[in-house]
Formats: sequence, structure tokens, C-alpha cells
Amino acid sequence: MTAALLEGSGRRVGTFTSPDLHMVNERIAVAGAPIDDEDLAAVLVRLQAMEATLDARLTRFELLTVGALLHFADEAVDAAVVEVGLGGTWDATNVIDAKVAVITNVALDHTEVLGDTVEAIARDKAGITKAGSICVLGDPDPQTVELQAQLAWERGASAVWRNDHEVVLTANGLALGGRVISVHTPVGSHEDVLVTLHGRHQGPNAMCAIAAAEAFGSVALDDDVVRTALGGIRVPGRMEVLSTRPLVLVDGAHNPAGTAALAASLDEEFNVVGTKRAVIGVLTNRDPVALLEPLAASGVDVVYCCRADTPRALDPEVIAGAARSLGMDAVVLDDVAGALDAARADADEDDLIVVAGSFYVVGAARGHALGLPAHRG
Repeated sequence: MTAALLEGSGRRVGTFTSPDLHMVNERIAVAGAPIDDEDLAAVLVRLQAMEATLDARLTRFELLTVGALLHFADEAVDAAVVEVGLGGTWDATNVIDAKVAVITNVALDHTEVLGDTVEAIARDKAGITKAGSICVLGDPDPQTVELQAQLAWERGASAVWRNDHEVVLTANGLALGGRVISVHTPVGSHEDVLVTLHGRHQGPNAMCAIAAAEAFGSVALDDDVVRTALGGIRVPGRMEVLSTRPLVLVDGAHNPAGTAALAASLDEEFNVVGTKRAVIGVLTNRDPVALLEPLAASGVDVVYCCRADTPRALDPEVIAGAARSLGMDAVVLDDVAGALDAARADADEDDLIVVAGSFYVVGAARGHALGLPAHRG
């Protein structure tokens, strides 16, 4: 959303995101277009030559981060929107001296690395704020926002825009095809803007995106730019409708906070009259009970437990045990495509099938449903 707003303002924008759903090229994009194979190959050759001069081997994510920055320099972008991989302070992306730092929210995730308290994770994320930068804070918890604001000031931020203070989401209503929001920032106001994404959580996300783009330019965005950019936004794999009758949704929710947001979206926007079914695959660093609890509370009756295509995949039998402990029926299948096919075979026209638990699972299910080529990593 931030990239679309900046592009609508006439800038050439690079984006670096993770993970990818279908091919690694998706992670590095300019003007909304993923890097093509020829340019990616050229970047990888340069990285290979660079790595030969180093004492240490870089991780895959570190190499892709450097590759993205090289590509953005080659393409002479006016702005780069860079998604942090994990945490903030020690993430590879934190080599960037960013003009704007955005922390959408803080929840317990990657606790084995970042710490097992909200405060510890907030402190790690605060590391992306640099001296002189504007920090945008979207967390809904007032105490967490104040902690993050204090940390931002300590790191030398020139301004801190807090949720419900300097930045306010005054409306976030359900609309046909998405949300209608109203946002106020220190430099601009935008009323009744359609955001073509599903889920109440996309309202605060859009608020943060508008604030980030306005902070970057230190000027209000033109209302037409905001309406055009957010009125046509698409984010594959995030509360995305793949088909109807039965309704098939895919969502990248992969931690308890994510599945809570997913469950709230199901309750508000997709409360079908039929059976709610879920295709779930989880990685080994996740608690399947905590992840499934919000879905059970939202009325998911049957879980098709599958194995994500990664060595880090949790055994589907463990997921099934967690589902049954929460009162849900469970079916165990070894692969994502088979699980989706089984759910479709069992479903009636009025049923809902939601795919979640891991981006590995969402990518595989989305590719299978849409007939896309196999994943290219």
C-alpha cells in the first residue's frame, strides 16, 4: 500500500518484501513489477563475486537484501519500501538509514529469537528507527505505543506519529470488496476511502501506509492519489478470495495474532451458512493449539492438516491432535494440494474453506487452485 501511494505521487519505487508465494523474483520489485530473470541472474553473479571476498557466508535473506539494494541503485528508484525480515535491530535490512520507520504492531512472534515478552520484541523492532527519521506507530495497545514512542525518541527520531494521537483512524467500516476508512495524519486528512482488501486489520494497515507516504514527502497526499492507489490494491495471499461456491480463501496468518485477525475477518465478512473448513500447515516453531484456538472460536469445524513443503514443517499428526483437543474434526494429508482437494470434495456450495498457517502452505494452495507453475525458489 505504501509503494502504491508513493508511485501514485509520481515516484519510481522499489519494494523488498518477504516471503514470496510462487517465485523468488516477487521479493524484489520496481514500479510494481518483479525483477525479471535476466536482471536477477545478473545480480546473483555480482553477489557471487562479492561473497568470494568475504570471510563469512551470508544467509539467503542477507544475499537477497543486498541484491534488492543493488537493483534499486541500478534502477535509480526515488524511494524504496523495505519490509523487515525478523524483528528490527539485528535484521539485515537495518543497514538502511531510512527516512521513515514504520512499526505496524507488536505481537508474540519469533519468540525463540526476539524474546518472549511484548516489551522485548518492541525493543528489538525499535531498532529500525534512526536519528532524524520519522517513526510511525500503528499498534492498537496504548501502553505498547508509548513504550515504542519512548524508544524512538531515545534513538533520535525527529518526530513520532502514534496511533490514536498524531495519526487517527476515524472510520473503518465494512464495504463491498473491502473497507471504507477515514484517516487523519499531522499533514493531511482523507475521508471515506475505499481499500480493496478484506479484514478489519487492513484499516490500520492502510492508515500506517498513508502516514508513511505522507511522512516521506512531509506533505499531504492528493486525495485522488489515495483513492486510486487504495481503491485498486491487491495483496496476493492475504485474505484473498480464490473462488466461490464453495468460498475458498487463502491468508498468510501464521501466528496466534494472525489467526485472531483472520477469525475476526471470517466473523465479520465471511460468516457463511454452511460448514467452515480450514486447510492448515504449520512450521515447527509454532504452537498449533494457540494458532488454531481463534479459528475454533470462530466456528471452524473441520481441519485438513497437511505438511508444508519445507524441512521445518510440523508433522500433520501433531496439528491434528491440536485440532481435536479444541473440539474440531481433523483429517491428515501429507501435502497441501491433496488437503485442498479433499476439503473441496467434502464441501457443499455454501461452505467456506480457508487456507492458513504458513506462507509455504498458502503459496502451494494458491498455485494449485490457480494452476500456476511449481514454486521457483
